[in-house]
Amino acid sequence: MISVFETDDLDMAYEMLNRTYSRTRITVTEGRIGMRIARLGLGPVSLDHVTFTMSHRADLAPMGHIAIGRALAGRTRCRTGPDAVESVAGDLFLGNQPDIPLHTESENHDGEYAMFPPELFARVADAAPGRAAQPIRFTGYRPVSERAASFWTRTHEHVRDYVAGLSVDDEPLLVGSAVQMLASVTLSAFPNTALRDPTIEDRHDAHPATVRRAVRFIEDYAHQDITPADIAATARVTIRALQLAFRRHLGTTPTALLRRVRLEHAHRQLLEADPATTTVSAVAMQWGFASHSTFTAHYRAAYGVLPSATLRRR
Repeated sequence: MISVFETDDLDMAYEMLNRTYSRTRITVTEGRIGMRIARLGLGPVSLDHVTFTMSHRADLAPMGHIAIGRALAGRTRCRTGPDAVESVAGDLFLGNQPDIPLHTESENHDGEYAMFPPELFARVADAAPGRAAQPIRFTGYRPVSERAASFWTRTHEHVRDYVAGLSVDDEPLLVGSAVQMLASVTLSAFPNTALRDPTIEDRHDAHPATVRRAVRFIEDYAHQDITPADIAATARVTIRALQLAFRRHLGTTPTALLRRVRLEHAHRQLLEADPATTTVSAVAMQWGFASHSTFTAHYRAAYGVLPSATLRRR
């Protein structure tokens, strides 16, 4: 569900920014006052479209969230401590650090932002079995490459258009998968302190018993919002060891296997469903497939027919 706030009153803009982000002080430098914030909820993440019709400076207290921004129009300059990044239309950027005050200078800025709680990245990145996830710090404000920026933008657009705004209660698999995907792509796109390469311990743990424990967990809990971190914790290894074990012994990834198991559940449900009361899209969404076309492609590759044909067989 989308929530929209729009005003041309500076006091109301103050109130909204304070309530949505953090304690804020604005100085308008030019133009007619106008602000619009459209927010889509995605579990712990929010996708915001923020538009200012005026030029202004703003000082924000630490937000406690990490903002990844994509400038659509105008210009904005974000400064956290000694670090600053200036962006114009088309630029992708890290807007802040969650525990440092933010100063911005904007001219008719229009942009989209994905707002993440920092602990989400720690859960996605990895943690040794039995240990708390370590905080992840982003060390750069620009993507590592144009390809990484393009992939982040396509992923964001997919999540925004197909998933954001859905209820976690109604579509837990869909929302959970989208949150994990967007966080993972963000870690890949921007420089950070997450450990990526398998350690000696990870290589030692990547044995068949790890795979058996992980596969059993995936098969038993595919109907729930489980993540690679959950699978790794059950297998008593790190995510890196889990991924290495799957590549080494199964030639696939935990995420790919989870998708295949969910596809099998969807297949069985389509075989048993009444086409008068069931749609392919509803079944696909129930099993975590946001895009009808993506579900259809995976289904046809696995079963040789369209899912709609399976549904009509009854």
